[in-house]
Amino acid sequence: MTKQSGALTLIDLDTATPCCPPLAQQPLPAETAAVLAPAFKALGDPVRLQLMSMIASAPGGEACVCDLTPAFELSGPTISHHLKTLREAGLVDSERRGTWVYYRARATILRQLAGLLAADAPS
Repeated sequence: MTKQSGALTLIDLDTATPCCPPLAQQPLPAETAAVLAPAFKALGDPVRLQLMSMIASAPGGEACVCDLTPAFELSGPTISHHLKTLREAGLVDSERRGTWVYYRARATILRQLAGLLAADAPS
């Protein structure tokens, strides 16, 4: 499998429109699976899953890297690598303010991924 050389960009849809039917409803097309897999892969790492949770649940909807780093017994560059992976997977946006970078979860993408995993098949 080859590495992608750019950031994955999922299409932001309004909250009423899922990206695709749930897996329990119909098989996922190969093209859609190829687009969504990097996001799921990024969340497959325990540190990234924790970072994603911290960012998504942060007061005001955003978290400063200065607040994220102390929560781990990892070096700053390692945390930065994990945050970059989340950003490239399209799960978070970042904004530099002075010397700090603030991260915000892309709620629409998270809703799309959650919708894909909905377990209830329609009757």
